[in-house]
Order: sequence, then C-alpha cells, then structure tokens
Amino acid sequence: MTRLLVLQPDRDDPPARLGEWLTAAGAVLDVLDPAERPVPDTLDGYRGLVCLGGAMGALDDAEHPWLADVRRLLSHAVSKRVPVLAICLGAQLLAVATGGQVRRAERPEIGVRLVAKRDVAGQDPLFADLPWTPDVLQFHLDEVSSLPPTATLLASSPVCVNQAFRVGDNAYGVQFHIETAPKDVLKWAEGHPGGLAALPQLADRERLTAAHEDIREVWQPFAERFVRLAGGELTIQRNLPLV
Repeated sequence: MTRLLVLQPDRDDPPARLGEWLTAAGAVLDVLDPAERPVPDTLDGYRGLVCLGGAMGALDDAEHPWLADVRRLLSHAVSKRVPVLAICLGAQLLAVATGGQVRRAERPEIGVRLVAKRDVAGQDPLFADLPWTPDVLQFHLDEVSSLPPTATLLASSPVCVNQAFRVGDNAYGVQFHIETAPKDVLKWAEGHPGGLAALPQLADRERLTAAHEDIREVWQPFAERFVRLAGGELTIQRNLPLV
C-alpha cells in the first residue's frame, strides 16, 4: 500500500482531480489541513508527501504560524529522501525549506499556459515522458526567485524561470497547478481583484473545460508515475561519465 500524506493549506485548493488520479493509481491519501490539525514531525508510515497551494505567502508566518511546521516537514522529507510533490505555494514552501528564495512576481501568471521542459528533464523519472511544452494552469502572484542549492531545474517559461524543479533525488516542486477542476479556478477568479471580468482568459467556461481535459491527458500519467516513485518502482537514472 502506498500511503501518502496530503497537506492542504487552503480550503479553496483541494486535491480535486489530482487526488482522484493518485487514488486510481493505488495510493491511499490522508488529507491534512495544517490550520486545523498539527503537522507531524516525521513521515513515519507514509511513502510520500504532497503539498498543495494556497492564497497565503510562503513566509506569512505571522498570520499562519503553521507554515513553519509545513516547511519543517518538507525539509524532513528531503533529508529522508521521501518523495515529495509540491504544487504552487507548496513549491514555494519546498524551495524556502531547502535553501531557496521566494519573491513577489513582477508579472503574475493567471490562466492556461505552456511551460517548456529543460533538456535534463529527459532523464527524470516523472518528467521524461511529458511533452516538451505541456499545458498547465497558472494562478500565482509569488514565484521562486532562487532555487535551492541541490535543486535541478526541470521546466521554465519566459515569464517565470523556475516553473518546475527537483530537490535532491525525488522532491518535486511545480509553480503551476495540475490538480484543479474548472470550478476551483472560477472560484479563485471570482475572488481575485476585479473578479472574473478582469480575467477574460478564464471567462470562457467551455474553453476552460477543454483546457482541463488537455491538462488531464498530460498530468494524470505524471501523477501515476509519482505513486510508482513513492512505491519504490521508479528511480532517477543518472548518466555516469565515460572513462
């Protein structure tokens, strides 16, 4: 049994479709709201950790003191080589927890966008089989400005360089969203300054629904590979120097 701990920092960003994909791949999910329940000190009994997004900043400890506990658990997971999948805010928390930096984005990204894999992603067990320019859903005001020292950059975009990265062997951060359902995105848009009227790229619900189907085709197999990684079936392949 591949048991995963899922941290959900924001009630408006549930596991949604990602949770369904992970479960369909054989994972058992324990979803924890760190504002309501204590974050554990260790990951004993778990094969992997998922950290979702949220509207708060990665260092908003004054308003959300439990963020320090989330960062501590992410650091623990990396040190113990427990597979991690961290999304949007989760990716920012992973970066800060392991020596990176986060800042307010000069050009916030909102809407369906493309990211581009870096060449090294072709050797990564989760990213190798993705298209070179996969569809993603962007909705972030902050960004990872500096990667942790042990991080490998896996995907970028012209607007935000650090779109996806791996810390160590198996802790992944993605700045974008793959977990959402259209209704989740519309709810975020309605709460954004100016509401949905200020975000015309999301106003066409039929187009948004079609984009989510494109996202599913690419990222559901990615989620399945994460379950296999957590279960010990996948490992990173390193190219050794020729001698």
